[in-house]
Amino acid sequence: MMSQLPKNFYWGGSVSSFQTEGAWNEGGKGLSIYDVRPTPAGHADWKVAIDEYHRYKEDIALMKQMHFNFYRFSIAWSRIIPNGDDDVNEEGVAFYNRLIDELIANGITPMITLVHFDMPYKLVKEYNGFASRYVVDLFERYARVCMERFGNRVKHWMSFNEQNLHSMRLIYSNAEVVPEGISEPAFLYQVAHNVMIAHCKAVKALRELVPDAKFGGMTTITNYYPATTTPQNNLFVQKANNLMNMWVTHVHAKGSYPSYYTHYLKERGWYPHFEEGDEELLKNTCDYLCFSYYRSNTLTEGEFDMTTPFADTVEKHVIKNPHLEATEWGWEKDAKGLRYVMNDLYERYDMPIFILENGMGARESLDENEEIHDDYRIKYHQEHIEEMKKAIIEDGVECLGYITWGPIDIPSSSCEVAKRYGFVYVNRTDSELLDLRRIPKKSFYWIAQVFGSNGENLSNNE
Repeated sequence: MMSQLPKNFYWGGSVSSFQTEGAWNEGGKGLSIYDVRPTPAGHADWKVAIDEYHRYKEDIALMKQMHFNFYRFSIAWSRIIPNGDDDVNEEGVAFYNRLIDELIANGITPMITLVHFDMPYKLVKEYNGFASRYVVDLFERYARVCMERFGNRVKHWMSFNEQNLHSMRLIYSNAEVVPEGISEPAFLYQVAHNVMIAHCKAVKALRELVPDAKFGGMTTITNYYPATTTPQNNLFVQKANNLMNMWVTHVHAKGSYPSYYTHYLKERGWYPHFEEGDEELLKNTCDYLCFSYYRSNTLTEGEFDMTTPFADTVEKHVIKNPHLEATEWGWEKDAKGLRYVMNDLYERYDMPIFILENGMGARESLDENEEIHDDYRIKYHQEHIEEMKKAIIEDGVECLGYITWGPIDIPSSSCEVAKRYGFVYVNRTDSELLDLRRIPKKSFYWIAQVFGSNGENLSNNE
């Protein structure tokens, strides 16, 4: 019986381009949707982020100190093809070539995400984002450019970050206008279908262009518990898990829509229009299943009605779990839920799984010694790694790695610098850039010990 993690296990971090790079108008980059999208009051903007564009060597050196052997980053589509439908920007290609080469020189395996919520603004303004099949074709062209330019060194690829979110909110597909005569739910699920076709076209392209590379499909998974022991509450949770978490993963693994999703949409008149060849495209399955996991939610008894999109229905039934602590943002910390999810995914699909995001946000500031004693973050990762190890060693789940979210502080997805996830503090606030210095937190030294020991040494010695 296995007593420890595999020797080739991956440890590292995940980020997006718009939350790290900055340099929003440098190097030939075009306008992205995030360059024009307003941020909430009191939050920062994306113009500088943490200035990774200029500081990537410094940050990769910090990753090496933390014993990273894996780093997942996203490409800014507007840095490669500035308007999404024009010529390739060679300066953008050169930047990612430098980044990839620096990672490899430091013993870190790169993984590319093609779209992490962002896209060239022109494609939203002129074509309504992924509501347009023309944009699906433009995405395929962009994916092929990236594969041709980077595929000789990058052997792990992903299409869309947290792809199931595209069936929950139109904002993730950057489709802004619901056409007249179409209900918003019908439009939402049509766009989600278009995104799935774009994903499948990317998988197909990778098989042609970089046959020795692997493609991972990604979902974000929130584990759900029933608030009571009633059969109806349990049934509602089962349906919520399928619709919120699993339908996208089913396509990634099996190459077709699951019956529960198909029937849910058809019953309500929301089933998407398939173009000729779509059924065949869906058969381009993935090599492994990636997911982000941060928390669980507890749901009261409910029903899925005939008019409300499923994500809105689920949201209305979330209550606080009295057995769990939450972050300041209300995300309930549940390490055992990670083990539950790992088992559920592996049993359903019998494919390798890959934890691509895990972490917790907290407000932090330097003390008088310029230190941050983030024992709460150490505890969070310690508990999640322990449960992950049990899933692998005791339950037999095949898992490729444990990748943390935002290992060096970055603005959150709503551009809130105050919500910090990193093991390294970046000296800026929402209102002031300051000097952007990188300052390791207590967790930096702890995570280096964990990753360096392949998950064997999880102790936090005060």
